[in-house]
Amino acid sequence: MKNVKRGVLHILLVVLAIAALGYIAIVGIGAQHKGTAKNIRLGLDLAGGVSVTYQTEKANPTTREMDDTIYKLQMRVEGLGEEPIVYKEGSNRINVDIPGAKDADAVLKKLGKSGNVLFVDAENLAKYLKNSNGGVQEGAKLAVSEKKLYEENMVICDGADVDKATAETQSSGQSGATTKDNVVSLRFNRKGTKKFAEGTEKVHSKGGSIAVIYDGEVRSNATVDEAITGGQAVIKGQKSFEEAEELASTIRIGALPIALKEIRSQVVGAKLGDTAIQSSLLAGVIGLVIIIAFMIAFYRIPGLAASIALIFYVGAISFTLNCFNITLTLPGIAGILLSIGMAVDANVIIFTRIKEELGEGNTLETSMKNGFGKALSAIVDGNITTIIASVILLLLGSGTVASFAKTLLIGVILSMFTALFVTRFILNALISLGLTDVKFFGKAKKIRTFGFVKNFPKFATVAAVFIVICVGSLIYNKANTGTILNYGLDFKGGTSTSVTFGKDVVANDAKGDMEKLVQSTLSLNPEISEVKGENSLTIKTTVLNKEQREKLSKAISEKYNVKEDNIESETISASVSNEMKRDAVLAVTVAVILMLLYIAIRFKDITFGASAILALLHDVLIVLMAYGIGSAVGVITVGNTFIACMLTILGYSINSTIVTFDRIRENRQVMSKKTELKDIVNISVSQTITRNINTTLTTFIMIFMLLLLGVSSLREFTIPLIAGLIAGAYSSICLTSAMWYYVKKLFSKKK
Repeated sequence: MKNVKRGVLHILLVVLAIAALGYIAIVGIGAQHKGTAKNIRLGLDLAGGVSVTYQTEKANPTTREMDDTIYKLQMRVEGLGEEPIVYKEGSNRINVDIPGAKDADAVLKKLGKSGNVLFVDAENLAKYLKNSNGGVQEGAKLAVSEKKLYEENMVICDGADVDKATAETQSSGQSGATTKDNVVSLRFNRKGTKKFAEGTEKVHSKGGSIAVIYDGEVRSNATVDEAITGGQAVIKGQKSFEEAEELASTIRIGALPIALKEIRSQVVGAKLGDTAIQSSLLAGVIGLVIIIAFMIAFYRIPGLAASIALIFYVGAISFTLNCFNITLTLPGIAGILLSIGMAVDANVIIFTRIKEELGEGNTLETSMKNGFGKALSAIVDGNITTIIASVILLLLGSGTVASFAKTLLIGVILSMFTALFVTRFILNALISLGLTDVKFFGKAKKIRTFGFVKNFPKFATVAAVFIVICVGSLIYNKANTGTILNYGLDFKGGTSTSVTFGKDVVANDAKGDMEKLVQSTLSLNPEISEVKGENSLTIKTTVLNKEQREKLSKAISEKYNVKEDNIESETISASVSNEMKRDAVLAVTVAVILMLLYIAIRFKDITFGASAILALLHDVLIVLMAYGIGSAVGVITVGNTFIACMLTILGYSINSTIVTFDRIRENRQVMSKKTELKDIVNISVSQTITRNINTTLTTFIMIFMLLLLGVSSLREFTIPLIAGLIAGAYSSICLTSAMWYYVKKLFSKKK
């Protein structure tokens, strides 16, 4: 009876926890409805945001100057807590797309007006100012060019010498009274430190001051109390923290390699649109229902416990995304999909172990204890390698890589907690209610051992055939299109066409017809977004030549009765800059190295790491094959999601590999020393084959529903992901462990 009471109490606690998370997700907390799912910040690709266009003041900036400016601008906006897309438009313009933002003015205030910042010896500055009245006052304008100040040796340093500028509040006091001063804290780079030290020493000796001039206007004039040689300084005298923050922003933006001026800001619609979000949510719900049905049908009572825990997990991840203000993008959704797969996977590992223990004749209590205990190492090792990868990608990556890493890190931590604690808590509660009959749990049948090692040459041949197809598709694409893959706008840039409609046409209503018009006129798939508040659309396509531009302009003009003066086209650069590609490659390389080092240390055998590398290479090539074939037939373009897809498969594959390796390690310890190594490998793979199939199946269900119900723009993400899932399952079952056996033999012979 006591057990029944305890079971009811535990189930009630779980139901209340899920209900609380559900209430928060649907209704929210307080008057502002904090925590609701609809308040999760969405990226520009899902929900639109603010787009700001800057133009360089320098007429013909170099490619290096533009690349450096784009990269620094990307880092700066990310520092404001957003997930931006920064890319070049034409030869001297830069676009900053800030997802989730609705107020362009507020964004511009945060960014600051992009001009040039000068730190000037103010001794003789007054004579170069308009209406100065003999002094240097804030707001005074230069009456001469900045070049004149350089010629007069009045400029101590400029914005390019500043490494960091932040607004702070400092305490100060006299005669026991304490006040709060709003200041701007500066940190100079190596060159700036030397310049500022020499300049402040000179100004201090004269009892003078240093003026901060921004875009030809005096923004601050601070007295120099002492020579500053340490590379750090404080600008005092700001009336409010907001004023200090604005000055700090001014200095930061002025530290760009080239001066910029804002020429356009607008609120834009989502690239994928509301339809994509709704269909993706529907696909997720249907996929989750199918997974729950599968888990209950296959694992019975444990499956029911896992299903309840999975519902808890969905609510918890929604709540966590809100708490940490994570901006959710399509790559971020990839991270969540992978973490859901890992949450299911952890439960599958545990339940498989429980079945094995019951099959050996152990009691339910003993089977539960042993099942969770034996599954722990595989779950922890698999999740730790993924956490290592997530942290490295978060620290070294930017843009889509960072977005993927954030959601994956949160998802993996929550999934591990859910599987090890929530599922166990629910399962114990169900047992307390009297559901103790072994038939509700299932017994593992005697496993038939297959000769994976013996048949490895056949499996390797199949893999080699697909790799040849991969290489062949890339060669075919290169010969026919000049590139190995069908790179999208994110990677190679294109043409942006802006169409402003008259009063008789509503831009939002014209989006669908416009897409069909571009497809029929140019045989291209465009990205179309609405410029809210301006009754206009922005159409992005691959680079159009003069003839194509004129053809498109004529077609639009005839269909919508738009004057050709209201149709403008500009060439835009790739939003994935070379620096972002470099960061992605560096992040992935470091992550893979650290994961493999962990495997080698944890398993005390470097050959495990070597085999894992070969398996990862196989899986990546199969995904590349999907992109290659998709590019050849014109159904897939390689965009921002390419990086996220590759990262997802790497995480999935390494996790599956570790589960099998963990079983090999265990069997080597418990089996007779006379048992041959190849037999241990065959037995271990046979024991984990159900886990590999079931985990792949549940993850496949979720992604397939996204492919089936999602919009066409999601195809370039889901098709390669499905190919990678199948490849990962194949390599985990048929290749990795047998490969480890042969690598182990090779190392042993060399020894």
